[in-house]
Amino acid sequence: MTNLVTMAVGVLSVLLLGAMAGLFFAFSTSVMPGLDAIEPERAVAAMRSANRKILNPLFLLMFLAAPVAPIVTGVLLMTQDRTDAGVAFLVAGGVYVVGAFVVTSGVNVPMNNALEAGTGSAERLWADYSPRWQRWNLIRGLASFVALGIAAVGLLLW
Repeated sequence: MTNLVTMAVGVLSVLLLGAMAGLFFAFSTSVMPGLDAIEPERAVAAMRSANRKILNPLFLLMFLAAPVAPIVTGVLLMTQDRTDAGVAFLVAGGVYVVGAFVVTSGVNVPMNNALEAGTGSAERLWADYSPRWQRWNLIRGLASFVALGIAAVGLLLW
C-alpha cells in the first residue's frame, strides 16, 4: 500500500510541477508578449484582470501543492530506503520552493499588487512593470522546469 501511495504522490508531483512550469512558460511566450504588443492602457487593464482571476481555488491548490507533493514523495521514498530517488524529489521540491514559490510571493505578487494600486499614466505603469515582471517570471519558469526534470529523474531512479 505504501508503495502505491508513494507512486501516486510521485506521479502527482510530476504533473503539478509540469502544470506550473507550463503556466509560467505560457506567460513568457504568449501572454506577456501579447500584452506588450497592445496599448499600455489595455495591457494594464488586461494584466490587472488576469491577476484577479488567477487567484482561484484550482490555481491556489496547484501552486501550493506543487512543492508539497515532491517533498512528501521524497520523505516516503527515504523511509523505503530509496535514497537516490528520495533525494531527487526533495531537491525538486526545494528548487520549486526557492525558484518559483519564493519568487512568486516575494517579487511577482508584490508587483501585481503595485500594478493594481498604481496610478498615473498607463505608459509609465506598464514600462515599470512588464520588463521586470517578465525577468522574474522567466526565473520561476526555469526553476519549475528544472524541478520537473529532477522529479522525473527521481521517478527513473526509483
